Amino acid sequence: MSEAPPIVKCLVWDLDNTLWKGTLIEDGVVEVDDTIRKVVMELDARGVLQSVSSRNDHDEAWARLEQLGLAEYFVLPHIGWGPKSDSVRSIAERLNFSPKTIAFIDDLPTERAEVAYHLPDVRCYPAEQAGALLGLPEFSPAVVTVDAARRRQMYQAGFERDRERESHRGADEDFLRSLELVMRIGKARGEEITRVEELTLRTSQMNATGVHYSDAALRALLSDADHEVLVVSMADRFGPHGAVGVMLIEKTPGAWHIKLLATSCRVVSFGAGAVLLRWLTDAAARAGVHLVADFKRTERNRMMEVAYRFAGFTTAECDCLAAFSPAEGTECLHLEPTRQAPPTTMTVIAPEPFAGGREAEWS
Repeated sequence: MSEAPPIVKCLVWDLDNTLWKGTLIEDGVVEVDDTIRKVVMELDARGVLQSVSSRNDHDEAWARLEQLGLAEYFVLPHIGWGPKSDSVRSIAERLNFSPKTIAFIDDLPTERAEVAYHLPDVRCYPAEQAGALLGLPEFSPAVVTVDAARRRQMYQAGFERDRERESHRGADEDFLRSLELVMRIGKARGEEITRVEELTLRTSQMNATGVHYSDAALRALLSDADHEVLVVSMADRFGPHGAVGVMLIEKTPGAWHIKLLATSCRVVSFGAGAVLLRWLTDAAARAGVHLVADFKRTERNRMMEVAYRFAGFTTAECDCLAAFSPAEGTECLHLEPTRQAPPTTMTVIAPEPFAGGREAEWS
């Protein structure tokens, strides 16, 4: 039995005779069918990002998209005269998406063939199939989380944030402080579990083990007194980043066992992983327990290993390790924690005390 194709994370639209009827450079005025407009809006609501790769004059085509009230739905548009495979590749790289999660739709078989030749993992669709996309499984996530529904707005805020960072003159820490970053760490609620499961599936570079915990397994742990399922979210003056991290911690009298730690690659540049480990180290030091962390090397999680090592975790032996039996191929890293100073680049709001008490600023 073959595996289902991965959910499409970004659909790249051609414009002429695909998104709209007619050719802009020849017809002057082009229109969008109500059916296609519905597809664009519904895909956006499902959390599927959308972009453009079109052979047109950029300013003229973008102005028409604005007149049609659709420009806001498209991120990273490529409107010009270069090969469309270059545009699609650039969009995927800028989004940090695998080509397997990118789709391309165009009315011309030659354009689809050019993209398919250079990017064989990208799924290509003829323009006449546009109205049927909403019914295809690859465009139909089983559950649409709160973060998924606002994914496009979060990415657009991220691009604006990146532009300001590029123009900033001075120390990077000064820029981070100017963002007014707030990290919240809290016990997962039932409605957040689907997003937590999604993070374990989608995050590879900043995932300590690569282990996927199912929705059912995570929900069972919510009521387990020996486990904490913690969700990490972030926001700044540009808007919310949404849920960007998850920790699964097993508590024993002598140690807290970090069975899962994953953070979104989108917040690596803000030092989110390092801040999270520092907060956890400080919380463990106050509780008088050691930290034990599962770590399994994968092809992509070298950054996560560096984060653990930088935080002071080692493979040193300790009596507390006897309580844990790591899975085959998984290391147990160990840390005897000491108190940590809170970060200067963001505010951290977290449970106080660790076992689910009231939220307080880490200070």
